[in-house]
Order: sequence, then structure tokens, then C-alpha cells
Amino acid sequence: QQQQQQQQQQRRTLSITAASQQPPIKLTSEQRTALSSTILSKKSRFPGGWTMDPSGSRDAITKTFNFIDFKQAWEFMSQIAIVAEQMNHHPEWMNVYNRVEVTLTTHDVDGLSNYDIEMAQKMDEIEVQLLSGK
Repeated sequence: QQQQQQQQQQRRTLSITAASQQPPIKLTSEQRTALSSTILSKKSRFPGGWTMDPSGSRDAITKTFNFIDFKQAWEFMSQIAIVAEQMNHHPEWMNVYNRVEVTLTTHDVDGLSNYDIEMAQKMDEIEVQLLSGK
């Protein structure tokens, strides 16, 4: 199982490295509309829970992740930290015990970009892996 996890991490690293060589691109109106059927949708293959910034003052998406305990929340943050470094795209986040609150936006384009969507999808994937024990 450890070997399988290492292979998954290597595949993630390869896809992230390729994507991070391109500069971030601000989302178009069509891409924003597509968000409602992907990461913002309750019907996606991932847990959902992403919302547009509730304050309305920022072009950002937010989500609160709830884990079993502090250790699992920390594991999530550790895995995401590796992804963030590889992408050179770092989330705004806060951790309290088993909860991790995340905001994603791209300062370079003053709003949501393809980097934010990729990061949100990676976060959802890692959340599923940790909560399912895989």
C-alpha cells in the first residue's frame, strides 16, 4: 500500500509540474459558468463544498474541510503544502483542531485562475483519500 501511495504521489507531481510551468490564466465567464457543474456542484465526484467567497468582496472560492482529528487535518495540510510548492501556488488557510478553512485566489491575476481550480481539485482528491483511508 505504501508503494501505491508513492506512485500516486509521483503521478500527482508529474501532472502538477507540467501545469505549473505555465503562468496562471484568469478564468473566463464561460469557465466560471462551468464551475457550477464541477467543484461548486454537490453532484461532482468529490465531496463538494466549494463556494464563491461569501463576502462578495473577493474573486475567490472557499471551503471548510472537516477531518477526524488534528493529525488527519495536519496530514492534509502537509500533502497540500507539497502540491503548493510544486505549483508555486499557495492557499490561504487556517487550521483549528480537525478543521481546515481554505480560500483560493490568484493574486497575480487579481482573481480566480486555472491554478485555483487545479488546487481545489487536488485538495478534494486528497480529502477523499484521507477520509476513505486509502
